[in-house]
Amino acid sequence: MRLCKLFATCVAVLSIASAPNAAGADQVQTITASAAVKSAGGVGATAPLTVTVRKLTTDAERDELMAALKTGGTPSAHALLVKRGDVGTVQLGGRQTAIKYAYARDTGGGQMLTVVTAEPIVFLGGGLPDAKSKAGYDLGLVLLEYAGSGPGHGELVPATKIRVDGEGAIVTEDYSADVVKLTNVVRK
Repeated sequence: MRLCKLFATCVAVLSIASAPNAAGADQVQTITASAAVKSAGGVGATAPLTVTVRKLTTDAERDELMAALKTGGTPSAHALLVKRGDVGTVQLGGRQTAIKYAYARDTGGGQMLTVVTAEPIVFLGGGLPDAKSKAGYDLGLVLLEYAGSGPGHGELVPATKIRVDGEGAIVTEDYSADVVKLTNVVRK
């Protein structure tokens, strides 16, 4: 289990008190990146990542997801997300996964995008991209930060449990200890 600290905190993205976004905007956004992972055993892999968002999540939808996480963690969030329509896709290598939550917020010189899927994007483990599933790791999470100029960065948590701790911070419990870093993040 790790506290999600890639960007100042995930709380700024998923919390109730965050900066306004272009909620519900129907403008298609495509963000590309290079995903790279290196296991503790030294096995490495890279793959292209493309996130296509057709509709951003509204503040009300974000609040609903936060309430689900606070009351019932991953199971409640998963139950809520599977009922929502697809708002885009995450393409990792040859695998495509539907996005159920895509929340963007301005960061001053760019944007931070949090994407959640209602199913794992891929199971990584034992150095194999097709590792078997484990119960409860029902969500995928992509965090992207990109600027108006130059490439950004991010992190992919391909299979995770998510909850809110006592201090209101988003905590992920990842299927694998291997961190998938995203580089060369560019909004097209």
